[in-house]
Amino acid sequence: MAMRYLKLGSGERLPVLGQGTWGMGERRGERDNEVTALRHGLDLGLGLIDTAEMYGDGGAEEVVGAAVAGRRDEAFLVSKVLPHNASRRGTIEACERSLARLDTDRIELYLLHWRGNVPLAETLEAFTRLRADGKIRHFGVSNLGPDDMAELWSQPSGDDVATDQVLYNLTRRGPEFDLLPWCREHAVPVMAYSPIEQGRLLDDAVLGKVAERHEATPAQVALAWVLHQPGVCAIPKAANREHVEQNLAALDITLTAEDLADLDARFPPPTGPKPLEIL
Repeated sequence: MAMRYLKLGSGERLPVLGQGTWGMGERRGERDNEVTALRHGLDLGLGLIDTAEMYGDGGAEEVVGAAVAGRRDEAFLVSKVLPHNASRRGTIEACERSLARLDTDRIELYLLHWRGNVPLAETLEAFTRLRADGKIRHFGVSNLGPDDMAELWSQPSGDDVATDQVLYNLTRRGPEFDLLPWCREHAVPVMAYSPIEQGRLLDDAVLGKVAERHEATPAQVALAWVLHQPGVCAIPKAANREHVEQNLAALDITLTAEDLADLDARFPPPTGPKPLEIL
């Protein structure tokens, strides 16, 4: 299975498939399994690992830190600052705390988790300071719609935004109407979280029929559909070795015109703008 890549504005490559950690770091008894799953992903070339200071109140970042220990150069780490921490000083302090939990000296991609009351320009100032100091290599946002992205783009250094991470899957296709086109026009990759809708898609009959054609699981087809979209990467969570391997196998699924038509009929694309959904 050959990894595919998207290109960031800097020219650096971003893997189209990574590993999510939402829900990790919350139960001490699961820690060893979570670390093992992430390390197995690294073994298979899934170096893109997404986390956030919010996940498990920092516990997920600690899990990631343990997983990449001794293998830091194999990982492309993504973390996020909460909006109430996203002032100039607060962003820098939050990043320092994340770096300590991750046990690393840099974060490849640092995101504003969602928009709060702090002006975007202030958060951008902190991001550019962190980048200049070598604490982060790229910055971006999460859960921002097209109007917010246009406002962000107009700010000093706003056009350096590396990605917008949003909820996007077969049942959450709203971004296709306006956000995805905006991001493609501005060469900003979209990072899809919850690409299989936290498992709620898996009993769908149409998805199951398409999966049978490919001798795959419904989850793999749902993930392959997200990866089929231009300019989109995905960060599904996998809490065990088998799940990691199943996610990786989705890269080998090539959906046919018939598959796509069946999925469009079952999960229609948007016909107008919709508010961005957030989980």
